[in-house]
Amino acid sequence: MTEATRRDRLTDAAIETLARDGMRGLTHRAVDKTAGLPEGSCSYYFRTRQALLQATVDRLEEVDAEEVAAFSVLPGGPGLARVAEAGARLVEHWTSAGRPRMLARYELALEANRRPELRTVFVRAGARTRRLAEAMLAAAGTPDPAGKAPLFVACVDGLIFDHLAGAGALDLTRDELRDALLALLRAFTPASD
Repeated sequence: MTEATRRDRLTDAAIETLARDGMRGLTHRAVDKTAGLPEGSCSYYFRTRQALLQATVDRLEEVDAEEVAAFSVLPGGPGLARVAEAGARLVEHWTSAGRPRMLARYELALEANRRPELRTVFVRAGARTRRLAEAMLAAAGTPDPAGKAPLFVACVDGLIFDHLAGAGALDLTRDELRDALLALLRAFTPASD
């Protein structure tokens, strides 16, 4: 196993541990156990809790970027309906197979409010997410995609959060997600397809 593969395995295990046990359950030992690696492996690669948290945020961002790229490829090129469909497929994935990562992200987001050094990492990761949203909005023909990307991300994040943890128990089908995202995109775009 290469060093990069072992680091990914450990950060993936940290994500799983966060989703399962929360921030209090995230220890080097717990990550070793979840990863199925010898005790001490996690602390060898990530000496401090901060290093582990930072690497975990970086891994979340890396996997998210790969998934956004994979789910945004639809035949027919850009357009509101196609962007909404791609977004719906992605949100559906993040609330099903990607659920552990989303839960880990929310754990880390709350922790970032108490740890300025983690907040810095989280803000950097968020800027990349907003750039991806900006590209999506630009593909949909939204004027000022950079200015509207933060609000778009907040709305989509709200859909995901409510589905996973909200009191509203939002459970939308892919068609309902697509319709919600299409309405959101239309609010940002003067002319729709």
